[in-house]
Amino acid sequence: MLFSGGTVEQIFRKLSLITLVTALTMLLAGCPTRTSIERINRDPGRYVGKEVAVAGHVTSSFGALGTGVFEIDDGTGRMWVYSQRYGVPSNGARVAVRGQLQQGFSFGGRNFATILRESERRH
Repeated sequence: MLFSGGTVEQIFRKLSLITLVTALTMLLAGCPTRTSIERINRDPGRYVGKEVAVAGHVTSSFGALGTGVFEIDDGTGRMWVYSQRYGVPSNGARVAVRGQLQQGFSFGGRNFATILRESERRH
């Protein structure tokens, strides 16, 4: 039995450890691991409609009124990101982005074969 024959302090430590492990497991299960842009570009169909996370430097951006697109380079490849909530970061900025991958996207008269629709960003 998990809690038999222990002092209150020992039982408290075991409960604390179990709570910590459970919380970390739930947290990590909800966060997609970063995927290289090269891997996504190699087989985009595998990721379409799924949430992915990428990080890198902004190489190009354009937008207006809080919405726009920007290109991110992670050292393995480049990918366009569509932002509706956060505006576009400046060129050279380092960002981490999470969102859903889509195909066949148009913005500002430009067509993008594959784009990441941003749901969260960190600088």
